[in-house]
Amino acid sequence: MTGTSTPKTYRVKSFGCQMNVYDGERMAELLAAKGISPAADGEDADLVVLNTCHIREKAAEKVYSDIGRLKKADGSKPLIAVAGCVAQAEGEEIMARAPAVSMVVGPQAYHRLPELLDKAVQGERATDTDMPANAKFDVLPQRRRSGPSAFLTVQEGCDKFCTYCVVPYTRGAEISRPYKDLIAEAEKLVENGAREITLLGQNVNAWSGDDAKGQNIGLDGLIRQLDRLPDLQRIRYTTSHPMDMSEGLIAAHGDVEKLMPYLHLPVQSGSDRVLKAMNRSHTAESYLRLLDRFRAVRPDIALSGDFIVGFPGETDAEFEETLRLVDAVRYAAAFSFKYSPRPGTPAAEMDRMIAAEVMDERLQRLQAAVNRDQLAFNQASVGRTCDVLVERKGKLPGQWLGKSPWLQSVHFIGDAAIGDLVTVELAEAGPNSLSGRLLQAAAA
Repeated sequence: MTGTSTPKTYRVKSFGCQMNVYDGERMAELLAAKGISPAADGEDADLVVLNTCHIREKAAEKVYSDIGRLKKADGSKPLIAVAGCVAQAEGEEIMARAPAVSMVVGPQAYHRLPELLDKAVQGERATDTDMPANAKFDVLPQRRRSGPSAFLTVQEGCDKFCTYCVVPYTRGAEISRPYKDLIAEAEKLVENGAREITLLGQNVNAWSGDDAKGQNIGLDGLIRQLDRLPDLQRIRYTTSHPMDMSEGLIAAHGDVEKLMPYLHLPVQSGSDRVLKAMNRSHTAESYLRLLDRFRAVRPDIALSGDFIVGFPGETDAEFEETLRLVDAVRYAAAFSFKYSPRPGTPAAEMDRMIAAEVMDERLQRLQAAVNRDQLAFNQASVGRTCDVLVERKGKLPGQWLGKSPWLQSVHFIGDAAIGDLVTVELAEAGPNSLSGRLLQAAAA
């Protein structure tokens, strides 16, 4: 492979979870620090970073398809880097199968992307899938820009080892970023315009650290400290694990006004036998009682969950248990997926795989129930008055789009700007969004 000139423009394409979005933003900041500019919309980039996700079915094959489609207007290939969880799991194979790829870097090593780029410019292909705990955060540049809503990774990795999941193998063991680093990054995000911060982690509520007084605190303590930032208006967190939910975090939903009334808490199945086979460490009943405790301190809380249908051995009766759990919870939103074997996970070796047509039918029934409840939640919101954080312009003249406290998409027409927190009466509900009437614009 011969050398090439240093790229002048880049594009980072992130797939999958919100943590990948955060990682993509940080890789963009690393490239900007090297003097490389983001490619304008519709323009070729000299360097393309594919920031991959390994959760979905055939994730690796989709990466190869994306690589094959990457061409510049003159027919040449840009420099290509593959990052993220597929890179971590299949880095050597990517290098062997895709000669167009110059760099492969895992999610715990992307702080070394500039070094890999220097090698690529000299014609050397390089892979880095090392997994040093917290090392990348020590060398990443300061946050330089922010939208009205920003992500902040506080915890990475997972020690739960659900039998279907690759995260412990691609993201490593659970680690918590130091308290002082998180406060400093949050302050920088707010200084750069963030009105809302979403705290991220594979098991975000497993975060713990020592505060400025040397006292060990959990995620609720971190949230209470962030609550003191005067220009920060909203706090969210995702994704939680039922087994890491503390009394303090539950109480924070009743005590901290800036903590939004929204909880994403995956359950995966309503069948206790399936949950045990998944190594989920909770039961359907313990999950429901946990949600009751949240509703007791915050009655208006919106609940969201994750579901897998067609886990190996799942019977029709066990799937019906999942539907009964959905009926009991009445989710405001939920994400549901067909089971797909992930290489190297225990579930991939299990017997009694479910036929594709059975999984399709179950998924359609589950999604119909979830969509029913999401629409009902939105309809029940009509008539409420709430603050909406404006995130972007709408398609119509004078229209704006933003999020309600319950993470609903809301569009309205009126005098506003991106980053404003405006008062809106929710007037009409659809399955995926609401329309509102602007009652009070942001203070000048």
